[in-house]
Amino acid sequence: MNVHDLLKHNVTFSHGITKAYLADISDEEMLVRAVPGSNHLAWQLGHLIASERSLMTSVGGTMPDLPEGFAEKHGKENIASDDPNDFLSKDEYFQLMGQMHEAAMAVIDGVDEAGLDAPGPEQMRDFFPTVGSVLFMAGGHEMMHAGQIAAIRRKLGKPIVM
Repeated sequence: MNVHDLLKHNVTFSHGITKAYLADISDEEMLVRAVPGSNHLAWQLGHLIASERSLMTSVGGTMPDLPEGFAEKHGKENIASDDPNDFLSKDEYFQLMGQMHEAAMAVIDGVDEAGLDAPGPEQMRDFFPTVGSVLFMAGGHEMMHAGQIAAIRRKLGKPIVM
């Protein structure tokens, strides 16, 4: 396995965990919060989609456009919204996630070995010093949210997935 395969596996595995955790979640349950003040599933999924796009474009990758207003509805200013009209159906999120995933694989493939060691974007460099570390974060960020999703699953009485 080379480093590109490992980066792609990281993102693919993380997407797989997210999709497995959400497989039996209804659209109504997408607005459940684990505890007051935490993020509900719809916001988190949109945030992950927008973040993956942002990470990939920050290193020069080409990613699909998001629907108009999507980033704002899944940004920090809209964390408190429980309005179902602000959010998509689970299937719509999964469709966008699939588009971003496919494009992210192409972005990873498009960075040569030396490019992985190139400096990360200046505004992210304290956390992600290289392009490779930014690409790794695309999967790492999603795994950070997996724990929040698991807590909501427990609250809903859903079975353990893994």
